[in-house]
Amino acid sequence: MNQVCVQRKLITRSAAPLALVLALCAAPAAFAHHSGAMFDQAKIVTITGTVKDYHWSNPHTLIEVMGTNAAGAQVVWNIECSTPNILVRKGWGAHSLKPGDAVSMTAHPMRDGGPAALVMTLTGPGGAVLKDHDY
Repeated sequence: MNQVCVQRKLITRSAAPLALVLALCAAPAAFAHHSGAMFDQAKIVTITGTVKDYHWSNPHTLIEVMGTNAAGAQVVWNIECSTPNILVRKGWGAHSLKPGDAVSMTAHPMRDGGPAALVMTLTGPGGAVLKDHDY
């Protein structure tokens, strides 16, 4: 075996344990971030209103919708969506929505009844239907 092959084996053997340690250190943070426990996935609500803001960014795309609550009072709903890379595969884009757009959506509401939800399907301007958590 020549010297170059021996050096490559040493580098590979040294790098593998380091990569494993780094991956194990990052795993708890990744799992902790992706909890959906605050949403009641046994319930589905319909939210209708006007887009106030559309945040196309990681880790989750967010939509602020001016709508009403169960009592009929005006409220800003904070709607959580998947990451942009998942949404692009489902037909969404950075310019799918803009402030002032009328929308209607089905979503999983917050367990505590707050004005926030996890979007399932969204019907936007012109009747275009965008899907996210549509399982």
